[in-house]
Amino acid sequence: FNTQLIQHNRLLFNINNIINKFIMKLAILSLITASAAAFAPSTTSKTTSSALSMSYENELGAQEPLGFWDPLNMVSGDVPQERFDRLRYVELKHGRIAMLAVAGHIATTAGPHLSGNIDYSGTSFDSIKTGIAGLSQIPSAGLLQIFAFIGFLEVFVMKDVKGTGEFVGDFRNGFGFGWDKFSEEEKMEKRAVELNNGRAAQMGILGLMVHEQLGQDPYVINSLLGYPTI
Repeated sequence: FNTQLIQHNRLLFNINNIINKFIMKLAILSLITASAAAFAPSTTSKTTSSALSMSYENELGAQEPLGFWDPLNMVSGDVPQERFDRLRYVELKHGRIAMLAVAGHIATTAGPHLSGNIDYSGTSFDSIKTGIAGLSQIPSAGLLQIFAFIGFLEVFVMKDVKGTGEFVGDFRNGFGFGWDKFSEEEKMEKRAVELNNGRAAQMGILGLMVHEQLGQDPYVINSLLGYPTI
């Protein structure tokens, strides 16, 4: 019986490691792609003769000091508005997820955790490490629940359910949240703030993950000031 139990635990451990490695690689690849599209300069965006491409130079997010950036030439040539909207939608989604990731990383590093245990074997929430390292400590069933919850939000919640969105990424779905009280200039400013904060957060969470995988303190400034987090 003990031999079977050991083999069973080893199997669960191997499955958990495979899932964690896949998650890490997928997250890093997604963030690198989205971050590159947000920040790296394009060498042809200023010379293209396409009216469609040129029109995107005045879109939200093309602002000082970076201006218009398109490293992969994804909106160069005869790119329809639907294609641009799709790319903007993906950029916004990556940015929003990255902002939540950075906020969660900072919060858990600072100390706050849920009380109690994450499973029946007595694994407490506060014993789970911050960042990628914590994935290996979450039971497989817990990871599946997380994926299922994210999938539910993706399919049923975080979308323009009623088709009433005023712009790409407008997921209010009938809830005002005081949005209509702002002027058009204020609305554009707030949308720009969200977009640029999302871009910065993508770079931020990518940096945290890379430093963690290198075995260094993710919070370099804290470490330099004598307040290491690891």
